[in-house]
Amino acid sequence: MKELLRRDLNHLNLSTLFPSPQPNRLPSSPPPPLLYHNSLLGVVVLRRLRTGEPTLSILCLRVLGYESQSTSRCAVSVQSAECTNDDSWRMEWRPWSGARGDGWVGERAQASGDTPRSPGEKRVFSRCEKHVSVLSDSLEELPETDEPVWILGKQYDLQAEKSKLLSDISARLWFTYRRKFSPIGGTGPSSDAGWGCMLRCGQMMLAQALICKHLGRDWGWEKHQEQPEEYQRILKCFLDRKDCCYSIHQMAQMGVGEGKSIGEWFGPNTVAQVLKKLALFDEWNSLAVYVSMDNTVVIEDIKKMCHMCPSDLTHDSSSSSYNGLDWNTDCPGQTSGWKPLLLIVPLRLGINQINPIYADAFKECFKMPQSLGALGGKPNSAYYFIGFLGDELIYLDPHTTQTFVDTEENGTVNDQSFHCQQSPPRMKILNLDPSVALGFFCKEEEDFDNWCGLVQKEILKPQSLQMFELVEKHPAHWPPFIPPTKPEVTTTGAEFIESTNNLFELEEDFEILSI
Repeated sequence: MKELLRRDLNHLNLSTLFPSPQPNRLPSSPPPPLLYHNSLLGVVVLRRLRTGEPTLSILCLRVLGYESQSTSRCAVSVQSAECTNDDSWRMEWRPWSGARGDGWVGERAQASGDTPRSPGEKRVFSRCEKHVSVLSDSLEELPETDEPVWILGKQYDLQAEKSKLLSDISARLWFTYRRKFSPIGGTGPSSDAGWGCMLRCGQMMLAQALICKHLGRDWGWEKHQEQPEEYQRILKCFLDRKDCCYSIHQMAQMGVGEGKSIGEWFGPNTVAQVLKKLALFDEWNSLAVYVSMDNTVVIEDIKKMCHMCPSDLTHDSSSSSYNGLDWNTDCPGQTSGWKPLLLIVPLRLGINQINPIYADAFKECFKMPQSLGALGGKPNSAYYFIGFLGDELIYLDPHTTQTFVDTEENGTVNDQSFHCQQSPPRMKILNLDPSVALGFFCKEEEDFDNWCGLVQKEILKPQSLQMFELVEKHPAHWPPFIPPTKPEVTTTGAEFIESTNNLFELEEDFEILSI
């Protein structure tokens, strides 16, 4: 049930979802251009079947209406879905008469013309109203405004560049819940619906880093067009197969080493640690993944890691080495002597909610050319934040369940379901959970140096509460910095996870900033 409901804004034939009575004239073809946003045609009531007597549980869907002279069409948008399995729920369609306005506002229908007309409808609404959980921003088009929009380091004029903006957003790889993939670990779940959202957000951030590395930030995606070979290769890294280096299988199993059971929800810091470990086995992309500790980014440690060239040879004491690992510039495949850097900065920007004093600095991070966005969201509901407009964050939402996609006979991947082709959802920055993780990509050392300069100028302003620290030298009271290296293991699965547990520190939750 949850997998079915989470098809956010897909244009579905309602006759396939609801038993009779059904709305009339609901073809499954896409909606015509004329769109009445948030026109409420009906509600869907979920009833939990217990002891033979159904009890009202939650109002989870709003139905949008589309009209032209010849047809009336509908689309379903999930507002809240707290469902279990298919056999314990029943959906009932409740038409909503007089729907032609702004639909739901807050937690009740207040727009003119949207009030129920029949006593039966009033009873349905009165019983459901307290269960409504509306994310109204996710259904709205980008507003007409003179304020600039920032997306991963690029600025857009919404009045003149709206099409370019939406094309840029749709070019980002969009990873969502999937179902019907091979069971994780052989006997585990075959869907990550309900628990894998933060893993999917981590995949999106990493995928953006790989696109910047191989294709550049300005690369654009076009529907039904042939894509570069590098793009297909990047996409294959994230397919839901145990042999793909950043698959949901690999991430979930690596999370066991971070104290997370398969099927358990991850936080931003845990996902960052998982990506750091998995990157060691990715020889094609050869990323250096640095996850900051104690809200502190250490320049010296990053430069040593990015110049490091691991070798199987034993180095004598006279060689130029760092902790037994050569970090000179003679690394195969590295023309500049710099290993591309994925920098992740986990933060806690408050106790129970984000401290408003951090809002401006947080938004500044999306303006940086090195920006990979941020991981965060709300408790047990993760989003991949890619930019902002005013005081609202723009994000990609992984809470849509799609069927597993594998490579086709010709070796390519049908990528249509890996790009979000609709107006992006938004949320108020002060509604953000304080646990976040910022991401940055520095392909060359010059990019990192420029990033350090921007942080000093825009983030670490004097007389302001700083989100994190940027220091030149490794703190003397810290343990020595040992760059992670690929473990010498020849197995996979649980044995592999156990073998890597002793190679990395299991970082505790990062400390709360003083506020």
